[in-house]
Amino acid sequence: MATVILYPAIDLKDGQCVRVLHGDLDTATVFNNSPAAQAASFVEAGFHWVHVVDLNGAVQGKAVNEKAVEAILEAVSIPVQLGGGIRSLKDVERWIEAGVSRVILGTVAVTEPEIVREAARLWPEQIAVSVDVRAGKVATQGWTESSDLDAVTVAKRFEDAGVGALIITDIDRDGTVMGFNVEAFGAIADAVAIPVIAAGGLATIDDIVKIKARKGVPIAGAVLGRALYNGAINPEEALKVAA
Repeated sequence: MATVILYPAIDLKDGQCVRVLHGDLDTATVFNNSPAAQAASFVEAGFHWVHVVDLNGAVQGKAVNEKAVEAILEAVSIPVQLGGGIRSLKDVERWIEAGVSRVILGTVAVTEPEIVREAARLWPEQIAVSVDVRAGKVATQGWTESSDLDAVTVAKRFEDAGVGALIITDIDRDGTVMGFNVEAFGAIADAVAIPVIAAGGLATIDDIVKIKARKGVPIAGAVLGRALYNGAINPEEALKVAA
């Protein structure tokens, strides 16, 4: 069975590490006032990546929590993937030069796909496309706007572009700890050649077991959010199951 890479998530709002429900910033629960300390604790727990999202940035279309991101990059030696408010090649370059291992592009993947293609050409395997799905359609602008495109349509635009990963977020389950919609993630993994990272709803170790056991193209990774913060998932156990 293929290894599933686990990505503990740090969502940044107003410089703090928070979790929100369905991407709504008004529902934020603060879990740590020091995102850098939170990132360091993930390294200590044995994780191999950290997944960081600038929530304010995603809504405003520009970096807002730069200081917190920079502090995280200084605090950890493992690779960091970063999304939220990154809308231009200049933005991408800035973060790669700052030490981000993989830059996540979401809104521009829908509105200006050529930016994604060019970024993937300039920084092969260091670009991920975030496809955020609500009720079957892709949402943009920090999930505040909807498009009429489905996830596979958006993902297929980048099949031959050299994109390192697709991060598929199930907005309807995000922050709910309802469990993964394994079939929905699997259908996308089967439809495209880019590795799929599943996000939104992971509740227990059983979700990791299910994505590993699924027939078809393996799901490459999973983002761990609220279940990790509220103690429903033990990092050591999760990493053992994922490997």
